Amino acid sequence: MTTKLFFLVLFFLLNQTKIFSQNSHFNFPHPEWSYNLSIYEANIRQFTPEGNFNAFIKHLHELKELGVGIIWLMPIHPIGEENRKGTLGSYYSVKDYFDVNPEFGTKEDFKTLVDSIHSLGMFVIIDWVANHSSWDNDWTKSHPDFYRKDSSGNFVPPLGTDWSDVIDFDYSNQNLRSEMISALKFWVEKFNIDGYRCDVAARVPTDFWETVRTELNKIKPVFMLAEAHEAELHNKAFDMTYCWQLKDLINDIPKGKKSVADIFTLSKKEQSHYPNHAFRMTFTSNHDENSWHKTEMERLGIGFEAFAVLTYLFPGMPLIYNGQEAASDKSLSFFEKDLIDWKYHPIADVYKKLNLLKKKNSALWNGEKGSPLIELKNDNNKKIFSAIRTNDNNSVISIINLSDEKISVTVELPFEELYMADVFSGSLFHLQKKTIFDLQPWEYRIFSK
Repeated sequence: MTTKLFFLVLFFLLNQTKIFSQNSHFNFPHPEWSYNLSIYEANIRQFTPEGNFNAFIKHLHELKELGVGIIWLMPIHPIGEENRKGTLGSYYSVKDYFDVNPEFGTKEDFKTLVDSIHSLGMFVIIDWVANHSSWDNDWTKSHPDFYRKDSSGNFVPPLGTDWSDVIDFDYSNQNLRSEMISALKFWVEKFNIDGYRCDVAARVPTDFWETVRTELNKIKPVFMLAEAHEAELHNKAFDMTYCWQLKDLINDIPKGKKSVADIFTLSKKEQSHYPNHAFRMTFTSNHDENSWHKTEMERLGIGFEAFAVLTYLFPGMPLIYNGQEAASDKSLSFFEKDLIDWKYHPIADVYKKLNLLKKKNSALWNGEKGSPLIELKNDNNKKIFSAIRTNDNNSVISIINLSDEKISVTVELPFEELYMADVFSGSLFHLQKKTIFDLQPWEYRIFSK
């Protein structure tokens, strides 16, 4: 089959799916650099024995070699002492929005870190906690009206949580909004960060975030990640939201509660519910999953690598939580010093090749520049994931055995024959109309054109 005819067939398939939603318009363009990148979450406290900015800088070349595009730093601010949990406290109990945690270093150290990240061609966003602060934040004395209170006039933790170390803001107060926006602008203007990951973003009014995006974009194009799933956040505020739905599905497949078919059902729901410009963050772990819901090895067993690969193939931006590239099988303590178990593991090479594929093959790009997931028929579709993503002259075909069984599967392809590159071996592979794959448990084959 000629290449031209091959893509005509795929163009027809794309039109048949009709799953891109056009129900919303993003008022700001995504930063141009964000379309073909993955994201990496870094826990400064646990990353190195020193647990500070300067020690982390020494590892930036390793992250560059891994193919990391965006580094998301967990909260860098001083941590509250009043009602603190554990010895060191929660990163998300912010005592001062205009300073850095002295355990991590100084503002000058942080500026050096940001500059070092940029010098390697990577970008950096920092965690922002706009919903609540520590009990001893300076604002509790200078602006007590910034906070929600009970009937007796006492500060209160966020409703419906066990977050006893923090107290809730009152966003009906316009002065709070102005001061919080000033703090957000401070780190962009003074330190040249590239955006924010916003903690429990749906607990803060959407119109506040929309104002934030407008104000920050006056300084520079920023990238905004919401720890939320609400589609409306993509309209005027955020580039990316969490795809918890895929994470939950991934957790359920090894338990037998869900099957491969549910992945394609979810993909169609995603495309109908979210506008086509929306970036969705795909992941098997993050700081919450790791600390509170066990490691991916405990949740996914020996299939953890196959599911990591899946997060790169499902439409969205894949996340690596620090330690995943070392297959660190350790749930990190949240309130204490607890060093990542660093060691070499072959999955690091898998991440490198996937990050390179993400950068070069536009079929896997984020948002409207990427392409939808199209199921390829096979004769064992409860256990074998087979799919194609394609746009322009680029395609990625993936076959993954999402089971603990050795399976011989026949996959039906939308062309008579074609040679594509095997992403992991680098060799050309002859794909035919019906191609048989003999797959070991949790084995995957990825092909690129």
